[in-house]
Amino acid sequence: MNQLLFKNARIFDGAQADCAEGMFVRVADGLIQEVSAQPISAPQAQLIDVGGRTLMPGMIDAHVHAFASDVAVQKIEALGEAYRTAHAARMLSHALACGFTTVRDVGGGNYSLYRALADGLLVGPRYLYAGKILSMTGGHGDMRQVEERPRYQAICGCGDTPLFNSFAVIADGVDACLRAAREELRQGAHCIKIMGSGGVASPTDPIWMNQYREDEIRAVVNECTERRTYVSSHCHPASAVRRSVEFGVRSIEHGTLIDDDTARFVAERGAYIVPTMAIIFALVELGRQLGFPAQSQEKADFAFKQAISGMDSMRRAGVKVCFGTDLLGSTYSHQCREFTLRNQVFTPLELLRQATSVPAEMMMMDGQIGCVAPGAHADLLVVEGDPLQDISLLADSGRHLRTIVRGGAVVKNELH
Repeated sequence: MNQLLFKNARIFDGAQADCAEGMFVRVADGLIQEVSAQPISAPQAQLIDVGGRTLMPGMIDAHVHAFASDVAVQKIEALGEAYRTAHAARMLSHALACGFTTVRDVGGGNYSLYRALADGLLVGPRYLYAGKILSMTGGHGDMRQVEERPRYQAICGCGDTPLFNSFAVIADGVDACLRAAREELRQGAHCIKIMGSGGVASPTDPIWMNQYREDEIRAVVNECTERRTYVSSHCHPASAVRRSVEFGVRSIEHGTLIDDDTARFVAERGAYIVPTMAIIFALVELGRQLGFPAQSQEKADFAFKQAISGMDSMRRAGVKVCFGTDLLGSTYSHQCREFTLRNQVFTPLELLRQATSVPAEMMMMDGQIGCVAPGAHADLLVVEGDPLQDISLLADSGRHLRTIVRGGAVVKNELH
């Protein structure tokens, strides 16, 4: 792989508010090799003169569903694997063009898509996946309508056929949860996600409902700890957030209906929350015309009313917040809008950290992604303007990015 040499760069390293100017960065073998205030000699390297612009880490979207090709899960299943894969290719290429050089797929991702990206068959970000989500019967991952009769038996220790869809597997009881978690980890899952509460897209569970027993959650957490990874939990209500964190979950997805006391509890425990504003606003504005089911639309409208105030609770409590979007179907193009929505609560510096160093730490990859430092993956962006003063520069679908580098490979370069 060719070397790259950036010169005259103003560096936001993913964490510090003070940006060093006039810096040099050398990239080789897909990694950042040197960061220096002094000129670096690399005669064989491709020279990129940053011209005083901001050089920053590639961004991280910590909550995506690459195969979610429609807002209605029934349509996703009906159109089949080829259609889902074509949507994933479109969505992931868009994410990279927006500056997201890493995504975490927390429902439905698999080794096959990971390998296609790693082998260059598709153009997209670094891809981490949780595999199929673990859901209890009647939980957020169970997409059967209330009138449907059982079709398969749930997972148990006697080898029954599991009930599952493209995004989730049903597991009831400790043994079934352990078996399901081990199966996803066997298939390369970066972490395990559980459904800790009711949700919007599922037809039969109230959004306020806590899901999974303590022994089931703790069993999955312990299994992941032995694998040196972690558990992520889908949670909307404050009660589900609190019990998930109490039982050892590291990453809370959504946290939409959180309150001040629960936010303080999450902060004290050092857990992370990944709010997903873009999908909530997109469904409220567009859900009806896109064919979002009526029972789910009602739940989306309910969550919308507390979405921004929930983030305000997180900020006041000092929760470690990560960037995530959760976009479905054609709403994938709203990815960068997440910055605009969060900007009602958070400062540009806080938002930049949420999209770089904080999710890297949450995913146990600090020092590897989300930073500009020797030894890190060479995932780099050059921004026209100062995103620490104007976050809208990152909210315009990549139009203000002059250079995008992913793993040392130049994806886009308008600087010469």
